[in-house]
Parts: sequence; structure tokens; C-alpha cells
Amino acid sequence: MNPILRNILAVIIGFAVCLTLNGLLLGLMMKAIPPPTGFNANVPATYSLLQAKHLLSPFMAHALPSIIGGLLAALIAANRKMTFALVVGGLHMIGGIAAAFMIPAPAWFVVLDLAVAYLPMAWIGGKLGDRTVA
Repeated sequence: MNPILRNILAVIIGFAVCLTLNGLLLGLMMKAIPPPTGFNANVPATYSLLQAKHLLSPFMAHALPSIIGGLLAALIAANRKMTFALVVGGLHMIGGIAAAFMIPAPAWFVVLDLAVAYLPMAWIGGKLGDRTVA
């Protein structure tokens, strides 16, 4: 297969899997750790009811898909595997930045989420998927 097409396919597949996993994990984890009584996502004042355990769901729904998406991109890419893993993480991070503006969350969580859950996790996925790295 043409290397350029393979690299494009790596990003498309890595990002599609990343988005799918994000939604699945968020749904599953929010059932495992339900929001507190009285919480209403449409009422910003109720966000003060959330504890750190409630923010674990979105963090994991951002971090794990970034690793898997980066891994898949690195495995599929013809060359510059880490670059394409980070592209997937960067695309995922754009969604995270948009969500940070739309969904009220504590500032410490937004900073932690954006700094740790996207590019660093995609980098880990890229390292795992790049079989040329010793």
C-alpha cells in the first residue's frame, strides 16, 4: 500500500477508535460511578457536588482512548509512527479543549486532563506501537 495512504488510514482508524472508546468508556464508567444526588449537568451550580471520584470517569475516558488510538496509529503507519500517534492524540485533545469550554469543571481537573490525558497518553501508545524502538 502507498505509504501516504497508509499514514492517512492510520490517523483515521486511530482517531475513529479513540472517539468510539471515549464515548463507550464515559457511558460505562458513569454507570459504575453515578453522579451524586442533586447533580444536574445543565445547572453549573451543582458541579460543586462532584467529588474527585466522579471526575475519574471523564479522565479515564480521555486517557485510555488516547493510548489505544496512538497505539493503533503507530501500528498502522508506514513511517514516522510517533508523529501519527501524536496526531491522533492532538485531534482527541481538540475535542477535550472544546469540552472544557462547554462543560463546567474545576480548573484543576481541566488542567490535569488537558496536560496528561491526551498527548502524553498518545505518546505512550506511540511508544508501544513503534516496534522499531528498542
